[in-house]
Amino acid sequence: MRDTRRTLIAAIAAIGALTSVAACGGGSDSSASGSGKAGGTYNFWDPYPQFDASSAWGKLVSKCGTDAGVKVKRTGMDTTDLGNKALLAAQQGNAPDVMLVDNPVVSTLVEAGILNKTSDLGLDTKPIQKNILGAGEIDGASYGVPIGANTLALYYNKKVLTAAHVDPASIKDWASLTAALKKVKSAGKKGITFSAINTEEGSFQFLPWFWGAGGDLTKLNSDKGVAALSLWKDWVGSGYAPKDVLQNTQTTSWQEFATGEYAFGENGTWQLGNADKAGFDYGVISIPGQNGGSAPVPTGGEFVTVPVQKDTSRYDVSKKIVTCLTNSANLLATDNTLTYVAPTSAVQAEQVKSNPKLEPWVKAVAAARGRTSGGLGTKYPTISQPMWTAVQAALSGGKSPKDALDTAQTAAGKGN
Repeated sequence: MRDTRRTLIAAIAAIGALTSVAACGGGSDSSASGSGKAGGTYNFWDPYPQFDASSAWGKLVSKCGTDAGVKVKRTGMDTTDLGNKALLAAQQGNAPDVMLVDNPVVSTLVEAGILNKTSDLGLDTKPIQKNILGAGEIDGASYGVPIGANTLALYYNKKVLTAAHVDPASIKDWASLTAALKKVKSAGKKGITFSAINTEEGSFQFLPWFWGAGGDLTKLNSDKGVAALSLWKDWVGSGYAPKDVLQNTQTTSWQEFATGEYAFGENGTWQLGNADKAGFDYGVISIPGQNGGSAPVPTGGEFVTVPVQKDTSRYDVSKKIVTCLTNSANLLATDNTLTYVAPTSAVQAEQVKSNPKLEPWVKAVAAARGRTSGGLGTKYPTISQPMWTAVQAALSGGKSPKDALDTAQTAAGKGN
């Protein structure tokens, strides 16, 4: 019991480090789940407090309960709050029946022993893209079904690039992107904005450049990692990126891009609605790798999971609810509502057919990878925090990129 409690405490600390990186905001609902009985009430938690019972999402959750012959009591709360409360509820023996959690949190909950394997529940994950499913896999086993995915790319302002005589199709690698930023600055406009804040959002935004250089998260201070951090530092030093990237969240970074002054903004799928309201023509390109091609980008999005219950007879209904939420017909409506790319190729095709602007995002998601993939699991938070700290140290001028990442690697090693 003492070991279990220690594991839960460690898991709560890990979840505290993994804040949500998507554009989901709002408060939390402090109500906890009840035990409930089959045919009665089933408890469902999700990280969407912005959607009430009258929303399309709220109605779908309710309908999935009705179709399964039960009533679903839905509680929406922010991502960090949900993870912490899930761990505490499991410790107290009253975890919700079904829970939607941010993908990097899955491994933490698995280590705490509170999630069921999808194979044990008989849930079908075969149609799901392997790289999306991988964000919820630990030691080869899947522990949830992804509801959808989002990721990062570069938005660009067509007017700014035209004035600077830059063709977005010419941007193939870091050198061509930096050359474009130089032209934009010479034309009197601003270059690129992104988030380098000292939270998970900063790591999330740095990863495409880190991975795009061939970086390995277990070797933060490799020459490849140093190259990525040096790129960002050089941009800030040359005035191609603003110094306030150190304080920028993805939301404030978007607000800068939306002024119309910037050529590029690194941001996510969730900003598509805002992009249409920005008042200027825009386009989207993949984040380039150092030497060409699309850089791997981190997978965002949530997994529908089934927490461990003392009463295992409840799993049959929970499985029906999960299956309902993740079938093709409902995924299309849900992912369009959440501005997510669907986790299956069939639904992705339907999304692009109804909204061609999603095509570059489908390609970006295809190249994406889970932050906890590759066997990192719960080690990821102990790597991410030193990494975002290194980014802060280098961009502020406190340390060279090499020294900052040397310090980060030492700290990450102690965390593991």
